[in-house]
Amino acid sequence: MGSYEAEIPGLVVGLEAEASWVVEDRHLASYWGSGLARVFGTPMLVALCEEASRLAVEPVLPPGKQTVGTWVSLRHLAATPPGMRVRARARLVEVRGTRLRFRVEAWDETERIGEAEHERVVVDSSAFHQKIAGKL
Repeated sequence: MGSYEAEIPGLVVGLEAEASWVVEDRHLASYWGSGLARVFGTPMLVALCEEASRLAVEPVLPPGKQTVGTWVSLRHLAATPPGMRVRARARLVEVRGTRLRFRVEAWDETERIGEAEHERVVVDSSAFHQKIAGKL
């Protein structure tokens, strides 16, 4: 089957994208129960890093393909209050078959708030959804 770099033109190391949100109540640690503080929650930092990673490769995927997250290792370095903008920048650092590995850094308006490594897998959308439906 070979490397996805060869099979999907443009799916190459170095692709980058950024995702950003304004921190709302639904993003807070206190909302998700991951803490009591009214600050940007770690679960939402993971989601922001995943979104940036997905956006980095989505434009080069052919119709019928998508990526799904399979692994993340994250350090949440600083707290961010509601109302502040947060952003994550993901860079594709490895393509190994269908497995894609990203390095991600995140910031708020004043400082770096997180760093992560994240893995996504390229899947056939139809087959993926059929497999999920089979669980019901």
